[in-house]
Amino acid sequence: MITTIHKGTAHGVITAPPSKSFAHRQLIAAALSGEECQVSNLELSDDITATLECLKALGRRFRLSNGTITFESGNPVTTNTGTANAGPGNANKTNSGTPNTVKENTSIENAVRAGEIVMPCRESGSTLRFFIPIALALGGSFLFEGTPRLIERGIKIYEDLFREQGVVFNYGTDSIGISGKLKSGTFRVDATVSSQFISGLLYAMPLIEGQSSIKLEGRTESRMYIEMTLRTLKQYGICLSDYTESSIAIRGKQKYMAVDSRVEGDYSNAAFFAALNLMGGNVTIEGLSDESIQGDRRYAEFFRKLKEGTPQIDISDQIDLGPILFAMAAYLNGAAITGTRRLAIKESDRVKDMLFELSKFGVESQVGENHVEIKKCRLYRPTEPLHGHNDHRIVMSLAVLLTAFGGSIEGSEAVNKSFPSFFEKLEKTGIKVENYA
Repeated sequence: MITTIHKGTAHGVITAPPSKSFAHRQLIAAALSGEECQVSNLELSDDITATLECLKALGRRFRLSNGTITFESGNPVTTNTGTANAGPGNANKTNSGTPNTVKENTSIENAVRAGEIVMPCRESGSTLRFFIPIALALGGSFLFEGTPRLIERGIKIYEDLFREQGVVFNYGTDSIGISGKLKSGTFRVDATVSSQFISGLLYAMPLIEGQSSIKLEGRTESRMYIEMTLRTLKQYGICLSDYTESSIAIRGKQKYMAVDSRVEGDYSNAAFFAALNLMGGNVTIEGLSDESIQGDRRYAEFFRKLKEGTPQIDISDQIDLGPILFAMAAYLNGAAITGTRRLAIKESDRVKDMLFELSKFGVESQVGENHVEIKKCRLYRPTEPLHGHNDHRIVMSLAVLLTAFGGSIEGSEAVNKSFPSFFEKLEKTGIKVENYA
């Protein structure tokens, strides 16, 4: 899809979309309870749909109505597998269109032994990394399907941890086959890579026999995402045995409680609309919790620094803000942005690809191993279309910047990964948007 953004000044009131990060976590915890409960205020982005499809593959039945998922009672993931009464889209298909081979009313133990559990992760890193330990806690054989880019991003941390327990990994271009049974123990995790591996382990540890612990090695990146997982586990009745800055312990064979919950507003995606105010706009964002623990709520602090001068900003714990901070630094006074190393392993290489697109506006930059310098430059309207690099955050960042110049973005459908209503909300702020197939 090609989207043309016309030059304009944004104004009005928008409601923040639901937090994708909390939605993943709450849906999984609710499903693991095996009882009837609801998760409300959902937007069915591609990533959230992937998580729901994987829960369906594990036998959890649910209904969808008006942004609320209601899980039915009597079909815990450890007992039966089957087809949900209603799900997002064509939920009995994998992302490649191959029918899911899990059969109606088949016990999960039999399905796993037959190699029949297909987990359609699409392009969701959270879905893949959260579900691998959960699947291994159930035990058996699973095929995790995803885009080549998702598989390329890798799961080496899990390979290193689980091969010691006899887990077998087989890679394809768009899939990872995994078989084995997760046992309790001490898991030493390189915490500098991604918090998602830690969160995946935290969901699985209450399901297995015995007590397990995670030892966090190195500086923990994006620690607030771990805090989000721990808060969700507590909300659904899971107790920690111990928690320090470098260690988390959880006893096994705990029961997830059935809890009705509502997903809070997302600071990460709200940042794109707040950025419009740095460009002369007047946009009010509703639906954000002042008590949120989301790390990306710091966007307001970072934006203030960008407006006041040429700051140095460390995004080690707010890595998803990288693209919009690059764009706003270019529009304002430049900046030195550190903690950028992990941007290379996102949906795209967000440093290389974002800076390539910004160069079409006349932006000059310098890149180091873990930092990016955006220089203060005179920007101009791009003379060629921009490209989204199949990355939702790059598309949204470029769209915001184009409101000052006008222009088009190829591959703009990437917003469906996390924020399908992005362009609709942008139009509500008075910006003219045109989409072309």
